[in-house]
Amino acid sequence: MELEAATRTGEALRRELSKVIVGMDAVLDQVIVALLAGGHVLLEGPPGTAKTLLVRGLALAVRGRFHRIQFTPDLMPADIVGVNIFQPQSAAFQFSPGPVFCDLLLADEINRAPAKTQSALLEAMQEQQVTVDRESHPLSPIFTVFATQNPIEYEGTYPLPEAQLDRFLFKTVVGYPGKEQEAEILTRYQAGFDAARASTFGIEPCTSVEELLAVRAIVRQVVVAAPVIDYVSSVVRATRGLPWLTLGASPRAAVMLFLAAKALAVLRGRGYATPDDVRDLAAPVLRHRIVLSPESEIEGMTADKCVERTLERVEVPRL
Repeated sequence: MELEAATRTGEALRRELSKVIVGMDAVLDQVIVALLAGGHVLLEGPPGTAKTLLVRGLALAVRGRFHRIQFTPDLMPADIVGVNIFQPQSAAFQFSPGPVFCDLLLADEINRAPAKTQSALLEAMQEQQVTVDRESHPLSPIFTVFATQNPIEYEGTYPLPEAQLDRFLFKTVVGYPGKEQEAEILTRYQAGFDAARASTFGIEPCTSVEELLAVRAIVRQVVVAAPVIDYVSSVVRATRGLPWLTLGASPRAAVMLFLAAKALAVLRGRGYATPDDVRDLAAPVLRHRIVLSPESEIEGMTADKCVERTLERVEVPRL
């Protein structure tokens, strides 16, 4: 596959998703970049902002296996990864795979399950395999998790541990649409669209598992010049010196920002990454990897403001 074909794949995904998602250009770009880069996405927003609809639409655009897990307080790890079941006929245990064995996984309201259940995804997200009774089972080569959570309602929820947050490439914030976009949503419903019925989406499959693997190979070939590499490192290291934080971004954050910039370059039709690619993705890559001090939160400081201050402090290289 050539660079132009990889870019067309990204554009085709955006075109198909636009059939069900109005506006939210930045959100669409981040979801597509994550899919091209091989990273997972945490979608955070209030109810009714099309988070689940976005992932369902993406699953229709990709010819692959799609599973959805509704996270609840009584969900157990075995409900996610699977379990060994004794077969009387053969007098042996046989592995029954869970919903994690798919290409795209929607973890809906992931913060409603306790930490023990959330941690069942850690190995799958990091190593693309799960281990049950000391036996490892490989997952799909394009296994990608899209998790949703509601930032408003805290009753009956369990905050995601930092180790799990760090496995997500992006934390994408989904907000309310503008007035024109909301009117367009109503117009589409008037024309017959229904978010509860996939048959009304009009989405056509535009890529496959094999094509996505080829695109990811193109992403790995994207050239990142030494000044841009130094810029990525400087931005991440600068977060560790901010007075508002108790914890700055880790080296994994630098790797994630580096890979995301390469994927964004492919989406923009370039075989090389620029500082603009890094700046445009700094907030979704870093906002969930830094921890504010309690005093800073009381003063109204946010993770996004910290990332903005960091970018202001680091000199942008000229290529």
